[in-house]
Amino acid sequence: MDKIECIRIFVETAQLSSFTATANKLNMTQGAVSKKIAWLESDLGMTLFQRNSRKISLTHAGKDYLEYCSRLLEEMSAIESRLKRETESVEGELKISAPSAFSSMLLSEPLQAFIEQHPGIRINLSVDDRIINLNEHNIDVAIRASQLADSGLKARFLFNNKVQYFASPDYLKNHGKPIRPQDLSQHKCLTYSLMNPANEWRFTDKDRQSTSVKVNQILTSDSPEMLLKMARQGLGVVALPDWMGKEFVETGELTQLLEDWSNDYLPMYAVYHASEYLPQRIRVFIDFIAECLSSTNS
Repeated sequence: MDKIECIRIFVETAQLSSFTATANKLNMTQGAVSKKIAWLESDLGMTLFQRNSRKISLTHAGKDYLEYCSRLLEEMSAIESRLKRETESVEGELKISAPSAFSSMLLSEPLQAFIEQHPGIRINLSVDDRIINLNEHNIDVAIRASQLADSGLKARFLFNNKVQYFASPDYLKNHGKPIRPQDLSQHKCLTYSLMNPANEWRFTDKDRQSTSVKVNQILTSDSPEMLLKMARQGLGVVALPDWMGKEFVETGELTQLLEDWSNDYLPMYAVYHASEYLPQRIRVFIDFIAECLSSTNS
C-alpha cells in the first residue's frame, strides 16, 4: 500500500468530513477510500476517525496526525516544485571538478560568462588534478583528460590537449638545445607525477612512428603550474599542454623544443552522470563550456 497516497486521502477526508465527498472528488469508490483509511489506521495502530451512521469526525489522535500530515504534504509540494524548477531551469548549485591549471587558465573566463548569463546559478568549483568519484563527492560535472571507467557516467568531448616541450632561453644557453627526443636523457627534465610513468615521454615523428624516451627526471610534481614556473626559472625541460606554454613563448620566457616531433593528443572531456532526467543547469553548462573551448582544439 502506498502510504503517501493514503495520507493524501486521509487529509482530504478530514477536510471534507466525508468518505463519500472524498471519493467523488478523487474519482474513487467509497469502499476504496474506506480501505485506504483503514490501512493507515492499522499501520499507525490508532483510530483516526470516529464513525457513525450519519457522519465521521477526527479523534484526538486524528487531529494531531492531520496537523502533521498537512505540514508534510505542504513541504513535499514545495520541495517537488523547487526540484522541478531547478530541473527545468538554469538555477541552483552546480558542482564542478576540474584540474588546477585548466581551471585558472582556461575555465575562469567561461565560468564568469556563464554566471553572468544565468544569475540564478551558484558554482561550487573543486580544483583537483586527481580523478575523483563523482558520486562520493556529489560532483555534477568533472573536467578530465580521460573518460572515467564507470558505466553510470557519460563523457562529452571538449578539446584535444596537445603536449609540447619547453625550456627557458637561459637553460638552453647553459645546456644546449635538444634536437632529438633521445637527447633528453642528457638534459634536466621536469615531470608530471600523475602521469604513469612520469619519466617516460612518448614522441611521434612526421612519419607517425612512435618512440618512448626515459628522460632525466630531476623534479617531479603533481602541480603543472609549479612545473611551468620552474621551467620559466631555468631549471629544466618541461612537457606541458601547448595552451600553458604558448603565452610564455610569445613573451620570450620559454622556447618551444622538438617542433618536428609531437606527443599524443590528450582529449579533455566533461564527465557527468548518465540520467534521463539530467537537470537543465547541467545540460546547459556542458553545451556552454563545449562551445567556449571548441577553439582550443589544436
